[in-house]
Amino acid sequence: MDPTQVATATVPAPVSALTLGVVGLGYVGLPTALAFVAAGGRVVGYDVSDARRAAIARGEVDLLSRDLDRLATLDGDDRLVLTGDPTQLATADAVVVCVPTPVDEHLTPDLTALRAASAVVVEQARPGQLLVLTSTTYVGTTRDLLEAPLRARGLEPGVDVFVAFSPERIDPANENFPVEATPRVVGGLTPACTRRAVDVLGRMAPRMHEVSSPEAAEMTKLHENTFRAVNLAYVNEIADVCQRLGLDVAEVVGAAATKPFGFMPFTPGPGVGGHCIPCDPHYLLWQLRADRTDAPLVEATMKAIAARPGRVVQRARDVLAEAGRPLAGARVLVLGVAYKPGVADVRESPALEIIERLRRGGAAVSFTDQHVDRVRVAGAQLTSVDAPWRTAWDLVVVHTLHADVDTHWLAHAGAVLDATYRLAGVDCERV
Repeated sequence: MDPTQVATATVPAPVSALTLGVVGLGYVGLPTALAFVAAGGRVVGYDVSDARRAAIARGEVDLLSRDLDRLATLDGDDRLVLTGDPTQLATADAVVVCVPTPVDEHLTPDLTALRAASAVVVEQARPGQLLVLTSTTYVGTTRDLLEAPLRARGLEPGVDVFVAFSPERIDPANENFPVEATPRVVGGLTPACTRRAVDVLGRMAPRMHEVSSPEAAEMTKLHENTFRAVNLAYVNEIADVCQRLGLDVAEVVGAAATKPFGFMPFTPGPGVGGHCIPCDPHYLLWQLRADRTDAPLVEATMKAIAARPGRVVQRARDVLAEAGRPLAGARVLVLGVAYKPGVADVRESPALEIIERLRRGGAAVSFTDQHVDRVRVAGAQLTSVDAPWRTAWDLVVVHTLHADVDTHWLAHAGAVLDATYRLAGVDCERV
């Protein structure tokens, strides 16, 4: 390789001259692309889904209001190019991979999308490029999916190309912490790789925190989300304890949160959903099992999280029984099916399992959610009820409380089971 190419590649370009390739335009990739354009750069957004690219072009995507405004201003603007052609990634100065890393029905990591995306990036890599994985995954992924294949192509990381891992930290619907307000962790294969990643990613982050290796950065994300999983499982257990003792868990958590040190409040709920908490710790457990290493606390946490929807259904049975009504034949409404308030995302939502279990028990189950029109549960497609107050329900299970949801009618809805612990002004049961 011509040494002048390498020397030129290590000199950071002004952001206005930088083109970022974004592989995967989902809940991470699209906000990342919009943040980079807002910082003055240009983006080539690559996604294999024609439907997803078309939805983005129409502006029919689930984003923060600020990002929706940004997207609208880019209609027809070449600062954001949407493509299904992987060869266009070769025009980018840096490429970030932002694809899903779910688990399958056996809770085994599904690396299909990440392997495919990494193979495309390696195939299109050119001298001087920066390649960054952001998807949450097992420790060692960056070396396995980028470093080794790049070396096989004759590209030396830190010399010919620059490779790093920098975990995404996007919290959908959280207006307080968009991409630009959240610090990033980055670990490169070499110091030069880290410096290059810091230069590029630092243009759309308030602070960059360097770690010694991609493995340290990969483990950082697993630790962050496993920490949340442990605390969510714990607070759900405390909620059960408080119920047995006749206490209000919200009052207890609120009182504990007045301590200015050594405590972080978590809120109980119907379970844990979304793309991170129900999945990410399994990447760690999967890797540890392969090494015959135990993590008993994490294992117990994930078992407790998996069991929580069943606990909600059992409590629903109890509430109905107290009213002299069996579950079989009961008319049950699930209020909110998105995995969290403010989003239209039902991935890993506990509501889906709750609905399925209720239906299996013979209940006639409907749902209402102003952000979600339809859901498919066990092969059946359900459509959101527009005016739930017009129907007489035997039980309403409150699963997700969006900020703009009207709950006044619940005061006259009969039996209400609040699985969110956030419903106010309504006489209700708790899980």
